[in-house]
Amino acid sequence: MTPKRRRLAGILFMLLVLGTAVALTLAALEDSVVFFHSPTDIATRDDLRKDKRMRVGGLVKERSLRREDGVRISFVITDLENEVRVQYRGILPDLFREGQGIVAEGRLVADGSFLADEVLAKHDENYMPPEVAEALRKSGRWRDGSGAADRQ
Repeated sequence: MTPKRRRLAGILFMLLVLGTAVALTLAALEDSVVFFHSPTDIATRDDLRKDKRMRVGGLVKERSLRREDGVRISFVITDLENEVRVQYRGILPDLFREGQGIVAEGRLVADGSFLADEVLAKHDENYMPPEVAEALRKSGRWRDGSGAADRQ
């Protein structure tokens, strides 16, 4: 084997090792990635798996908050096009309230509702999930500069 072929074989071997390492790393990270979806995604996409962890974001619908006992809570989140009922067991964040943007992390259940393990409230009045902000802009309920939706 000539030195040129040996060098080419060495480079190809290193590329194969590097490709394998990248593929294994991506496969390992795939299980820990949690994707964000809007209520419209959940309503319109049939490919979302019921057992896969995901995040759902939107506005908490006015007068949808129900406390079943001290720690079981249900509420509806909306992106002004579709809605998803969220069930949560635990203590809600201090900043949680109706009409505010939230992100819930958990799983879809068979009846189409969302069972949340964690509820994250916005940090300030300028935060809103990007998909919800876009839906508000399209519906004409977005007030520029304030980061909040008009409550019409």
